[in-house]
Amino acid sequence: MEKAVVAYDYAITNTLVEQLLVNIARAHHHQPVHFTGVSNIAATFDFSVNAGATPPLGGVDGGFSLAPLFGASVSENPTISIAPIDGEEFTKRLLTPFQESKLTLLLRQGVDIDLLLRLMAGELRVFRGEGEIAYYNVPSDNTGYPIFRRAVLHLSRLQDTKQLYVEPLVIERTWNIPFASLSGEDFSTLEKEYQVTYDISTNTYLLQKRIVGRIVITNYDPDLLDPDERLDLQKKAERWPPNDLLVDIRPGYPGGELPLQGDFRLRSFHAILNFLGRSMEEDPEYHVEADPLTGSVTENPVRTFDIIETEYPPEHAILSASYEGEYYSFGDRENESWNQEAFRLLYQLYQMTVTEELKGAAPSITIAK
Repeated sequence: MEKAVVAYDYAITNTLVEQLLVNIARAHHHQPVHFTGVSNIAATFDFSVNAGATPPLGGVDGGFSLAPLFGASVSENPTISIAPIDGEEFTKRLLTPFQESKLTLLLRQGVDIDLLLRLMAGELRVFRGEGEIAYYNVPSDNTGYPIFRRAVLHLSRLQDTKQLYVEPLVIERTWNIPFASLSGEDFSTLEKEYQVTYDISTNTYLLQKRIVGRIVITNYDPDLLDPDERLDLQKKAERWPPNDLLVDIRPGYPGGELPLQGDFRLRSFHAILNFLGRSMEEDPEYHVEADPLTGSVTENPVRTFDIIETEYPPEHAILSASYEGEYYSFGDRENESWNQEAFRLLYQLYQMTVTEELKGAAPSITIAK
């Protein structure tokens, strides 16, 4: 049973790994992406042992004796259900942009913010007066792409020096309510969610509540801001959809030589695959040097994920998959692990699109062995 469980785990993981590579290849050839997942495995194992005795063949001279018989058998009867990702599940899992909470969850696991934003962010929107200017994370944007790359390299430098904060804004909201407007029942209800204080000078109740707001990337501790500044940042963030991540790099703090106020707009998983597929040949990435004010950075590879297309099976690939007669693989050069981390992150992002309410919603195919 132990071997079977490990074998199932390996088979499912390897299937998903190959699907990821194949779908990048599909995006590279402008073909639709498609995933099929294993929704359930139910395996029944039968273990049996038997013992008995039988006269020895040919008999025994001078008497009668029995020869022991022992036997054991193991049988396995797995039922595997596979389901294509389509319809509403396809829309929510692959076409819906990632929310800011998913990105911050990965950052708290120690993922490099440079790698994370190069994969997940489609554009950087910077405040300019009353509006915003968008800088797109696509190499064909000759103006925006270098600006985007230098911005994430600057954040990566702050992360490496432990001077980057990615925290939710904590807002304290207050309300004044006349004493006469509350009944005893109302007061009991409010006490469950608010801190209630009576002000004898004004004959009013003061209601206070701490609200966890939107997440912001900063070069300072947001809790050190006064309440009005935190509320102002929250009001800015509330104007944007949940796939926008506020960034506020201020002068006077570490890294403030390159101030940045704006937001990163996150992609969908489908858009990530298209970005990787196009960057193979049609819209290749190119080297962008960090701004001199940023300083040195640990890693700055040309490509976000360096996937290679070959006519023959690769010899030294870490992982590979075949699609329409070509082989798609990736490796790492000079013992660097950027490519492995990029693919591991891609795998994690795909898993993070799974939602319980959608799991198993599509018609599935059941295969009994």
